[in-house]
Amino acid sequence: MPELPEVEVSRQGISPWLTGIEVTRVVVRDGRLRWPIPGEIQELVSLTIRRVSRRAKYLLLETDFGTAILHLGMSGSLRVLNIGTPAEKHDHVDIELANGKLLRLNDPRRFGALLWTREPAEAHALLAKLGPEPLTDGFNADYLQSRAKGRSVAIKTFLMDNHVVVGVGNIYANEALFAAGISPRRAAGEVSGERLATLVAEIKRVLAAAIVQGGTTLKDFTSADGKPGYFVQQLQVYGRGGQPCYQCQLPLTEIRIGQRTTVFCSHCQH
Repeated sequence: MPELPEVEVSRQGISPWLTGIEVTRVVVRDGRLRWPIPGEIQELVSLTIRRVSRRAKYLLLETDFGTAILHLGMSGSLRVLNIGTPAEKHDHVDIELANGKLLRLNDPRRFGALLWTREPAEAHALLAKLGPEPLTDGFNADYLQSRAKGRSVAIKTFLMDNHVVVGVGNIYANEALFAAGISPRRAAGEVSGERLATLVAEIKRVLAAAIVQGGTTLKDFTSADGKPGYFVQQLQVYGRGGQPCYQCQLPLTEIRIGQRTTVFCSHCQH
């Protein structure tokens, strides 16, 4: 599943081609995504995309009269192509533009979404109750400590709760906890304020580094011969269960927490 850095790199990749450009046509080949694509998506036609923004893992195509909300689900990807480029299998939606380009959504597993709202996007049911963005000042040690107080849930599960903070998915929860030296099994309410401050800093660092790395390694969004893929990341623990810890050389432990694969060092994290 795309994590926040992949979605942010997608936003950066498509934004120059869409911002300030009028939508001339919306082609829906298969509207059976996670939720059926509403007929109202055609209201996007003749509107100018003023801004391409991101909230959590949702991409927002903002106009003066409404916002298209895009989610890539588990397998979705976006390309900017020339109008008339033949569609391939799983190319479900084209948003055609006045500059001769189109934004194409490919989603083999159809867990993605394309919705339309005339209201402010932040008021939409999918976005209204989300926690702060992890790379903003609103996500800080005082905030995290206030949310963690008295909580017995594992700190890793706590971090992956979008009501607490958005975009800290499984990969980056593993990575940030390792960097902060905190066991993923420790109760959120038992982590000291000082260690939470370290954790906040590490979450910001690993996410920002992944975004920078993705911007330099992800395939070109205008490449017709290949869809953007998930970029290779320099991971310390995720996907390395049983392999030596880079710090102490002892084997990394792999368990399940909240039905998600969790890898950590029982020596370095406590």
